[in-house]
Amino acid sequence: MKTLASFILTSLDGFYEGPNGELDWPIVDEEFNDFAIRQLDAADTLGFGRATYEHMAAHWPTDQAQVNDPAITSRMNTKPKLVFSTALEHAAWSNTSIIAGQAVEQIETVKSAPGGELLVLGSAHLTTHFAVAGVLDELRIMVCPIVIGQGRSLFEDLKGRLALRLAHVRQFDSGNVLLTYRLPS
Repeated sequence: MKTLASFILTSLDGFYEGPNGELDWPIVDEEFNDFAIRQLDAADTLGFGRATYEHMAAHWPTDQAQVNDPAITSRMNTKPKLVFSTALEHAAWSNTSIIAGQAVEQIETVKSAPGGELLVLGSAHLTTHFAVAGVLDELRIMVCPIVIGQGRSLFEDLKGRLALRLAHVRQFDSGNVLLTYRLPS
């Protein structure tokens, strides 16, 4: 049975993107890239919501991505990918399957398949829905040492509270801090 983890970057003030969708503020250095490579290697499948999928599919298959991040690009392009969507009808990015319908209703079937980790990247809305439904096993939040003042909050869709249990903290030389939470079973 697969485990379900989610990884997302946030600013110190809790935004995963700026007010106009900006993602130009994370500190991405060699230490971050080493972490990203290990995290991708540990996952056997990548997951996305529709909006994040469309951004990733527009970036990773490009020549520019290959030049800038060859190790990450090869993993992003070759790993099996699932995009959870009620609207997407076609997924052109290599090794991508669409999981149609409501993500929370479909995830138990996905998790029951053999394999290791299904890693959701970005996809704040999808992450929130999985966490609230109690099907998310682990939440990894990389807090970047920058305050952007406004933007989109990681849990802006949350109605009520969500209890998490801190499992691990890792400080990066850049000031990034990885907070790994487990959700109560």
